Amino acid sequence: MSQIVECVPNISEGRDKAVIDACVNAAANVDGCTVLDVDPGADTNRTVITLAGDPERVLEGAFQLIAKSKELIDMSKHTGEHPRAGATDVCPFVPVANITMDECVELAKRMGKRIGEELEVPVYLYEFAASKEEWRNLAVVRKGEYEALPQKMQDPAWKPDFGPHKFIPKFGAIHVSARKFLIAYNINLNSRHARIAKDIALIIREKGHLKRDKDRNFVLNENGRRIKVPGLFENCKAAGWYLEEWKQAQVTMNLTDPDVTAPHIVFDKVCEMGMTEFGVRMTGSEIVGLIPLKSMLDAGKYFLKKQGRSTAVHERELVRVAIESMGLNDMTHFDPDKKIVEYAIQDKHSSDLVDMTITDFNHELASESPAPGGGSVAALCGSLAASLAAMVTNLTHGKPEYKAVWNELEEVGVKGQELKAKLLNAIDDDTNAFNAVMAAMRLPQKSEEEQRKRNDALDEANKAATLIPYSVCENSFATYDLIDVVVDRGNPNSVSDGGVAALCANAAVHGAALNVRINLPGIIDENFKQEMREGVARITSESEKRLAAVMEVVNQKLDEQRASASEDDD
Repeated sequence: MSQIVECVPNISEGRDKAVIDACVNAAANVDGCTVLDVDPGADTNRTVITLAGDPERVLEGAFQLIAKSKELIDMSKHTGEHPRAGATDVCPFVPVANITMDECVELAKRMGKRIGEELEVPVYLYEFAASKEEWRNLAVVRKGEYEALPQKMQDPAWKPDFGPHKFIPKFGAIHVSARKFLIAYNINLNSRHARIAKDIALIIREKGHLKRDKDRNFVLNENGRRIKVPGLFENCKAAGWYLEEWKQAQVTMNLTDPDVTAPHIVFDKVCEMGMTEFGVRMTGSEIVGLIPLKSMLDAGKYFLKKQGRSTAVHERELVRVAIESMGLNDMTHFDPDKKIVEYAIQDKHSSDLVDMTITDFNHELASESPAPGGGSVAALCGSLAASLAAMVTNLTHGKPEYKAVWNELEEVGVKGQELKAKLLNAIDDDTNAFNAVMAAMRLPQKSEEEQRKRNDALDEANKAATLIPYSVCENSFATYDLIDVVVDRGNPNSVSDGGVAALCANAAVHGAALNVRINLPGIIDENFKQEMREGVARITSESEKRLAAVMEVVNQKLDEQRASASEDDD
């Protein structure tokens, strides 16, 4: 999976749709920058815009949005309920997938520098990107809001991190940061009493609450002071309210660090506490905005474990379990493709091979088109090997007679799901790499310079097209470690499936190796070519040995089953 970053610019305009649309479109027009959500508020006169995608594309999209806000928004005329200091007030970068907080800090600093230099407005860094410890808190660095800027711009202590140290009446100042993903999460009660929701919120929030007796009087300690009870969950800000539209109370919260306090853990605790302490049941919950895929997968695994079921299931099943277990469809439909960040930014190309039916894939394979070809089929065979291994673990887990190996088989199944995902991705990667080679071959070569550029591009494309089947070769070979376990200790009724998995793995290894070898003549780098040759020779040789070992066990067990069946007949 590629890197994914989220960026959430907040502009100081929530009423003028034309201005909001212009700012949003400035970001949306940047290829690779996906606008996930636009949330305007008339009372706050503020719009929260959520962007996501490749870090460089999101960086560019956010910059264009900020530039457009400078052009269209006049802060000297702005009024609204929400604290603000600039036309674009805040611009935080949030790590979502395969990107670290440190990398997001660098994005924030690059953004701040560019805004300061090109747009010539003051830029303050906050949270993880803050240059001063006291500026980590946005409320501190934004103190006094827009109206305090003329005085701040005269005070050396308020020199911005980037941009001019002077008051820009039309724009104000912008605050740029890197922060963790914030999950806005609500839990629904089968009650109309807001007081119950508020009491639950006081108990779970990090800030805690003052202890009360059954008559709701404050409890005092021996010194006559009120007793403070710490909250149950860190990084949890919570409140309770009554929703007139739905005729029920709700606990509403912001989870500011899902790695510390995850929504499914809060939900489970609130469900338990609701019944035992307040006599209410939780009917479900809702995600406001979007949620990272990891949070949904963690929730799915958590509830499967509580049910005594294996977690070695495919990604979409984990998501389904999370949705059902947390009641995320209680109020409105939870659409994973719109509510999960990684899914929401995926390009839905109908031409993707992995999304085709088996029939359509075979039709495409059998056509005159040179791709997909053997490389994609090798990757498919590898994915089938991993899938069969995972299947056997799931047919073993949960059955009492195999309880001693449940944990081991579950770990094997999880690894099988991971390998399956990598090999499925390689089906399209192989075809895309082939197409990249064809594109390089079509580059002009009239002049010496054009010939040089074409040769360099072709060499790089051939290397990339070689590394993909090489990874297929390695990942397919890795499935033998799983197959050995399921054949030896898995459900014996599925031993033949283990054998088929081994045959698929061997076919994938040899097929991928052929695709490595056929690409080597077009590569200039002799060291690279030698490394590839030696690698596939070693893996294919070992694959034959591993296949033979697996099939020996499979055949032995099948013979034993036949002999046992014959004895029963006698």
